[in-house]
Amino acid sequence: MRLNLRVWRQKNGGSEGAMATYAVDGISPDMSFLEMLDTLNEDLILRGEDPVAFDHDCREGICGACSLVINGDAHGPERTTTCQLHMRSFRDGDTIDVEPWRASAFPVVKDLVVDRSAFDRVIQAGGYITATTGSAPEAHATPVPKADADSAFEHAECIGCGACVAACPNGSAMLFTSAKINHLNVLPQGSPERETRVLDMVAQMDAEGFGGCTLTGECATACPKGIPLPSIAAMNREWLRARRKVKG
Repeated sequence: MRLNLRVWRQKNGGSEGAMATYAVDGISPDMSFLEMLDTLNEDLILRGEDPVAFDHDCREGICGACSLVINGDAHGPERTTTCQLHMRSFRDGDTIDVEPWRASAFPVVKDLVVDRSAFDRVIQAGGYITATTGSAPEAHATPVPKADADSAFEHAECIGCGACVAACPNGSAMLFTSAKINHLNVLPQGSPERETRVLDMVAQMDAEGFGGCTLTGECATACPKGIPLPSIAAMNREWLRARRKVKG
């Protein structure tokens, strides 16, 4: 396959960026999107040019490091992570636009790399769960209803990639934050801190400059792990309950 790439190039966060055009040839349909970018970078290095900087780590759809907007879609045309997107999703001769996440809370570091440490601070604001130290508790000492366990597992699948923020027209992080809150708040182990957790994490999310949620649903559509949109409503109920308890 021969492809025409239009890639966002930006020297650093303080400089102006622009789209640069490159042609890449010999691309196999079985390559991942990141392997295609590796091929481009090999060509650029051989020509003495600066390679395109982009985030990646496990390349197995687990870590959430890869973060690209491809032809206007977070992670590209398939509902998966960028590293698991294969070139068979494109056709020979296609022009592909590759950009970084676009959100004020995710400033560009270089080229396609953005700073997502805002997510780390939101998680840190949630603190820890209360747990007795010592030996591991007996597995059946704290029964958990299956519906609650299933919900916790569903929300714990969030890998923090940021696709929800990139896809949202408001740059909201409500889906991410709700996943991190709900996967602990539905379990008895997370119950003692459930009020402070939701209040502190939502406050930190707002302080980071993420946009407000208008429930357009783009976040859930783009999420490669399928975090459901009702997760946001569940978090809102938790927040309102916590506010009433704190004020009362």
